[in-house]
Amino acid sequence: MTKKEYESAVELLNEWARAYYELDAPIASDEEYDELYHKVLEFESINPNETSVFTPTRRVGGAVSEGFKKAQHIERMWSMEDIFDADELLAWLKRGDKTQQKFILQPKFDGASLNLLYENGSLVRAITRGDGITGEDVTNNARVIAGIPFKIAYEGRIEIRGEVVIAKDDFEAINEINLKNGEKLLSNPRNAASGSLRQLDSKVTASRRLQFRPWGFGAQNLGLKSYKKVMEFIYSLGFFKEEFFKEILGFESLQNEYNKLLSIRDKKPFMMDGLVVRVDDLEFSQELGYTEKFPKFMVAYKFPALEKTTRLLDVTLQVGRSGVVTPVGVLEPVNIDGAMIKSATLHNFDEIERLGVMKNDFISIIRSGDVIPKITGVFKERRDGSEIAIERPQFCPECGSHLLDEGVFVKCQNLECRARILGSLIHYASKKCLNIDGLGEAIVTLLYEKGLISKISDIYSLKFEDLITLEGFKEKKVQNLLDAINASKGTDLARFIAGLGCEHIGEVAAKKIAQAYGLNWAKASFEEILALDGFGKEMALSFVEFADVNSHAIAELMDIVKPTFNQKQITKNIFSTKTIVITGTLSRSRDEFKAELESYGAKVSGSVSKKTDFVLAGSEAGSKLEKAKELGVRVIDEAEYERLKNEV
Repeated sequence: MTKKEYESAVELLNEWARAYYELDAPIASDEEYDELYHKVLEFESINPNETSVFTPTRRVGGAVSEGFKKAQHIERMWSMEDIFDADELLAWLKRGDKTQQKFILQPKFDGASLNLLYENGSLVRAITRGDGITGEDVTNNARVIAGIPFKIAYEGRIEIRGEVVIAKDDFEAINEINLKNGEKLLSNPRNAASGSLRQLDSKVTASRRLQFRPWGFGAQNLGLKSYKKVMEFIYSLGFFKEEFFKEILGFESLQNEYNKLLSIRDKKPFMMDGLVVRVDDLEFSQELGYTEKFPKFMVAYKFPALEKTTRLLDVTLQVGRSGVVTPVGVLEPVNIDGAMIKSATLHNFDEIERLGVMKNDFISIIRSGDVIPKITGVFKERRDGSEIAIERPQFCPECGSHLLDEGVFVKCQNLECRARILGSLIHYASKKCLNIDGLGEAIVTLLYEKGLISKISDIYSLKFEDLITLEGFKEKKVQNLLDAINASKGTDLARFIAGLGCEHIGEVAAKKIAQAYGLNWAKASFEEILALDGFGKEMALSFVEFADVNSHAIAELMDIVKPTFNQKQITKNIFSTKTIVITGTLSRSRDEFKAELESYGAKVSGSVSKKTDFVLAGSEAGSKLEKAKELGVRVIDEAEYERLKNEV
């Protein structure tokens, strides 16, 4: 086979694959495909340097990646505002005077969002949504997902966005295979899609039967003024077109289409949890703009949560990284919107007592979107005498040590408990905490199982000779990891506090503690912590207990890491100590106003209440402005704000 014949064969195989997998209209027999496929494979084995980036042989997976690099979207990816009934829909339509606009309707599929960047007709990057600005580069995995073409008939730069999903039937088939092989079952199609997209081994991704369904776009220079026309252009490039793609006018038509889609919810091959409503006019959409989190020109009209009846067979206990023991209900399996539900959270033992639930009870469970199934009721009238009371545990299911019962929370205090240690190590090194690059969950687990780390401070004692003998660890990888560990020293104090994994003390709480007490944070009393804005008794008790029990470990780690702390300088003025709500469109972003107000010592809240001191209102202010007027809260515009901030 010559190079030219090889390139023609690759193109032909991709055409056959698209006809088979995406159009469900085969144009070649399996025998023909396999024969040509193996000729291509033979050419690539002899000429590895001439392998095309578009070869279908890559769709079965390649080498295992060491991790995912971060990559930025050209245009930000936003979340969507959720609404749940006709009244909320009508209120959304009235905001920004959208009632007379033309809307495009599409199903809201329940999967993992992905942004595809094409340049010069080729797929150059695929990025997960991440925080909307930066995501993970999963390009290698995207190449093995059905519905994502390697090449498109458009030379310009364009970001095409959509959902990576698994069909309900495929999800069940994968779980049947896993069950036969004694492998872990996938929890539900949404989580399976997200987890499969982020597999380090693209062979695993390829085996999960993922599909891509486009729903939008980011950066593009098509010059089209209609969302519908842009999407039709995207469909013309070879992307899958959803049959439920509607163009409508008016509230009644919109509500009717919502009801139609809801009525066929169970018949759709993919999980969906609502209807996406989007303004068609792109110029008007830009005029509407964005809130801090959502576009104002689109909304997710969510379906009602699904509720089913099943039986509570047993209760298992899970120990979290902070030692809290959580009861999990083992259910008689029940299918909810394509997901086989076998467990549900019981939250805590007070919740068990509140429900009055017993083992073998018939119960109702509810699940909405990717929310963990929750037990909502108990059919006590159906009891037959086989029910067994659920006792509060006295000993840790992991290490056997005596548990501390605080009422709502039951905790394991043993710092050497495997469940606590491993979870604590993973949490400490994670991106939101110390962000130690290369020290992800799999590596932490490996180091723990090899006996190289058994407490957080052990991370900083790792040596080159400890790591170089481990499978898959080469010199560069070892040195990079050691450099990342060393770079975590001197980290911001708030990150350090959050990284310790104290129950109820997350990023926001850790920042407040650090700001209030600096490097003496661990010595703060219950009364001092309770006095912090937003802290309740549970948070204060949890913090003080954690600091006391682990005082030696904290002191040792503080000495090693030497976290840094910069006291925030407060500029006092009329807004100091006051609570302010920001609403409407202003000349600067809300984040800028929030940062400025916080530098004055003000608290910026997201909702108006009697405790609100000021509402800073821009144009198109909605319900928050109305609530402020109703409660008699002082409303100021931007000009008055600029004047007042100079007053003490």
